[in-house]
Amino acid sequence: MAEPSVIATIGPTDYQVQLDDGMHKWIADEPETLGGRDTGPAPASLLLSSLGACTSITLKMYARRKDWPLDAVRVTLSLASTAEGSVIDRKIVLTGALSDEQRERLLQIANACPVHKILSGAIRIDTGIVPA
Repeated sequence: MAEPSVIATIGPTDYQVQLDDGMHKWIADEPETLGGRDTGPAPASLLLSSLGACTSITLKMYARRKDWPLDAVRVTLSLASTAEGSVIDRKIVLTGALSDEQRERLLQIANACPVHKILSGAIRIDTGIVPA
């Protein structure tokens, strides 16, 4: 599987960014209070949505593989900055006739989702300027 790749482009509309992964197109923006037009989620919301989507999908896949009665997953996320760094608060609601052992195992699986691993591991961002 190819590594994910996204192109982000900003044009004349202040803070509105066009995002493209080669198959899908979407928009990020800032709220009007920060000078944007609020036409899409803010970048921090996109980050949290990646973790929420990955967590939900990972749990659903695992439960399906085990044939566990997981009917729905709801993940609520928030981001706060502290003196020590950033803190993501993630709350997971599992709906279905699951045992306590199954719920505990799903919590462990949530912590193993790929985006969780990226965000909780060491991250290096290599940046270069490319001529237009």
